[in-house]
Amino acid sequence: MPATITLADLSWATPDGRPLFSHLSLSFGAQRIGLVGRNGVGKSTLLALIAGAVPPRAGTVTVSGTLGVLRQGALLRADETVADLFGVADGLALLRRAEQGIATVDELGDADWTLETRLQGALARLALDVMPGTPLVTLSGGQRTRVALAALAFAEPDFLLLDEPTNNLDAEGRAAVATLLGGWKAGAIVVSHDRALLEGMDTIVELTSLGATSYGGGWSRYRALKAQELAAARHDLDEAEKRVADAARRAQEAVERQARRDGAGRRKADKGDMPRILLGQRQDNAERSAGAGARLADARGAQAEDAAAAARARIEVLQPLSITLASTRLPVHKVVLALETVTAGYAQGRPILDGLSLTVTGPERVAIEGPNGSGKSTLLAVLTGRLAPWSGTVRTHTALALLDQRVSLLDPATSILENFRRLNPGATENTCRAALARFRFRADAALQEVASLSGGELMRAGLACVLGGEVPPPLLILDEPTNHLDIDAIEVVEAGLRAYDGALVVVSHDPAFLEAIGISRWVALGASEIG
Repeated sequence: MPATITLADLSWATPDGRPLFSHLSLSFGAQRIGLVGRNGVGKSTLLALIAGAVPPRAGTVTVSGTLGVLRQGALLRADETVADLFGVADGLALLRRAEQGIATVDELGDADWTLETRLQGALARLALDVMPGTPLVTLSGGQRTRVALAALAFAEPDFLLLDEPTNNLDAEGRAAVATLLGGWKAGAIVVSHDRALLEGMDTIVELTSLGATSYGGGWSRYRALKAQELAAARHDLDEAEKRVADAARRAQEAVERQARRDGAGRRKADKGDMPRILLGQRQDNAERSAGAGARLADARGAQAEDAAAAARARIEVLQPLSITLASTRLPVHKVVLALETVTAGYAQGRPILDGLSLTVTGPERVAIEGPNGSGKSTLLAVLTGRLAPWSGTVRTHTALALLDQRVSLLDPATSILENFRRLNPGATENTCRAALARFRFRADAALQEVASLSGGELMRAGLACVLGGEVPPPLLILDEPTNHLDIDAIEVVEAGLRAYDGALVVVSHDPAFLEAIGISRWVALGASEIG
């Protein structure tokens, strides 16, 4: 019998009673499913329901087959090893005893002589060069994620449940995860904002507050279908607005016809050639007819307005964000920053950057790349003055702003509007409001306290406050700006950066993001000289 996951009439709400989804019905088989949706819509909760970690409020979850669940951020024991995570520590210990000639006959009968080969094969699938006895606490977060994925693949479950498997992974790690899933023949449900990874999925399932919709194919196919939905929504809006105008025109014509009839009746009554009782009946009939016509016109007008409002709401959801910004006025040939033979680090005698030179001229868009630990964050600290170099020179020839993952330039205790005023002291109230509205902080949304914002809202607020002023800073430095953002939020960030005409220096492992913002030069750390 094929392995399946079936959700029937599933409902769940947060502890404070906010419903995430209601009456959700889905079925999953031996396919690779990319589960997408805005932050807070319930993607991770859905995985937890499938895994049995939380019970549904209503409905059922039926799993036929075995599950392998990637649990990020789990606490580690100090002595836990790679072999422990794979669940093979006892099996490997038995093989060691067999090699030493101290295993019993019964133990030799239980020995799995292929274990080491299969274990090394699973690690190699995730491009890992670690030993089974390596303590997990000695590995980086990205390495631990890859070891956990290798352990799942080693167990060969019927379904993989992966929640943001490429978060915090460098390019090599992301490629290894994509390779694993590319060759995965069983079922997989992957929550991710990594569009390159989603491109390889068999189906994209979009989760919204209204339910779930499946789109056959990977990311590009999903976006093409969404574009068709947007075109259909625009057509529906055009038709609905025509019906609104038509209803208003007909209502006006009815009012004018009734006015003409009323005028004719009054003129006839003035002549006195109609019996009073008949005149009264005609007047009553006219009033009833006019009242019925007005009610019908109102009903038609209300229906047309409702249809138009629904079409506008669909477009608001489907329409890609487009942002217009003021110019930085950065000259094309101006040297923005220059590093000359910079050596820097945190422990004397152990440099992370060694003899690094880098020049950025005019509105260049530069991506800093390299594996985890190669010095990308150290370079940004040197560029922004947070870390002094041991030797060499760092010169910035223009104003700059840094947006890190925490958007720490914003004061979390104050509102978005107050932060904008602080960072743009000469801006008027209208300028503040208009700039924030371009980033979808309209009216009272601009008064939200920064501490209350989601990850996507926080990055959007940071971009609005930095780029929305009358003259944005000519140099913007970004440190992994898309980590932990949903795809809608990433696309808002991309829209803002596409509208920015200054220089960009970006650290990111997201190739789709770098392509979308028009990176023109890649700088690989590790070379002795970088132009």
